[in-house]
Amino acid sequence: MTRLVITLGDPAGIGAEVVLKALADPTVTQNAEITIAGNRVYLDEMYDRLIPSCPNLANPADLNILHLDSPGEITLGTGDAISGEASFRYLDTAIDRTLSGEFDGIVTAPIAKSAWKAAGHVYPGQTELLAEKAGVDRFGMMFVARSPHTGWTLRTLLATTHIPLRQVAEALTPEALTCKVELLIECLDQAFGITQPRIAIAGLNPHSGEQGQLGREEIDGLSPWLDEMRQRFPQAQLDGLLPPDTMWVKPGQAWFGSDRVSAHDAYLALYHDQGLIPVKLMAFDRAVNTSIGLPFVRTSPDHGTAFDIAGKGIADATSMKAAIEFAIELVQRRSSRPLIRAI
Repeated sequence: MTRLVITLGDPAGIGAEVVLKALADPTVTQNAEITIAGNRVYLDEMYDRLIPSCPNLANPADLNILHLDSPGEITLGTGDAISGEASFRYLDTAIDRTLSGEFDGIVTAPIAKSAWKAAGHVYPGQTELLAEKAGVDRFGMMFVARSPHTGWTLRTLLATTHIPLRQVAEALTPEALTCKVELLIECLDQAFGITQPRIAIAGLNPHSGEQGQLGREEIDGLSPWLDEMRQRFPQAQLDGLLPPDTMWVKPGQAWFGSDRVSAHDAYLALYHDQGLIPVKLMAFDRAVNTSIGLPFVRTSPDHGTAFDIAGKGIADATSMKAAIEFAIELVQRRSSRPLIRAI
C-alpha cells in the first residue's frame, strides 16, 4: 500500500478545502494510506465552516493527521508571516518524515512564497526546499495533465523556474540545460515507460531568433548545445529549437481534438511563462506539478492559494485529486522499476 503525506499548504488559502474535497472521493484513496500534515484544530474548523454548503467533504475525525501546533492566529484569505510559518512547518515536517522512510511520497497543497518570505524562509518555491533537504542539486519541475477530451497526456518541463525574466538567458547554460534533458529522458523512461521519446524544445526569442535577427542566443549557444544532445542521447528525438508561439499548436490539437499522433511525448520550455501559460490554458483544473530528480515522489496541484475564495466552499479539487492519484501511480512505478540515472 502506498503511503502518502499531504501538506495543507498555506492555511489562509484553499488548501484544506481542496484536500477535504479530494479525500471524500473513495476512488482517490483506495490504493493509499494517507496522512495529513497540518493543524488538527484548524482542519476541524474548516470542516465545520464548509460542511453546510459542501456535503461531500472528508471528515477530519476519520483521517490520519500529523498534528503540528499553529504558530499563531490564521486570518482566512490573508497570507502573512503566521500562515507562511505554518505552511513551512507542514512541508518541513513532511520532508523529514518521508526521508526517514515513514512515507513514500508527498503531495503539497499550495503555499504563498510571499508569506514564506515574511516568515523568514527565502526560497523560490516548495521545490527548492524539497531539493535542499533531499540533498540533490539535479531536479526539475514538470507539469503533467491528461486531456478529458482525447485522453492524450501533456508533459511539460521547465528549464528555468521562478526567476525574473531578465535573468533567463544567463541561466540557460549548457550545463543547466543538459541536466534538464537528462532528467526529462529519465522520467519519461522510468515514470511513463517511454524509452524512445519525442521531445520538443522551444527557442528563447520570437521565431527562435529569426536566424540572429531577433537575438543570437539560439545561434551562439542553444543550437550547438542541442546538436551535442542529439549525439549524446541517440534514443531520443530532440526537435528544436521550435518557435515558442507555434510549438504549442500540436499539443493544443492533441488536447482538444483528435490529432494525437503528431504531438510530442514531452515539451521543454525555457522559462516559466513560456511553459505554464499554455499548460494553464489547456489544463488549469487538472494539471499536476511533479518534482523530478528527488529520491521520493512529490506532486502538487497546478494552482495557487486562491486567497480571494478561501473558505467560500467553491474551490475546485480536480487538480488535487489528480495530484494524489498521480503520486500513487508514480510510487507504484518506482517500486516496480527502480530509478536509474542517465549517463
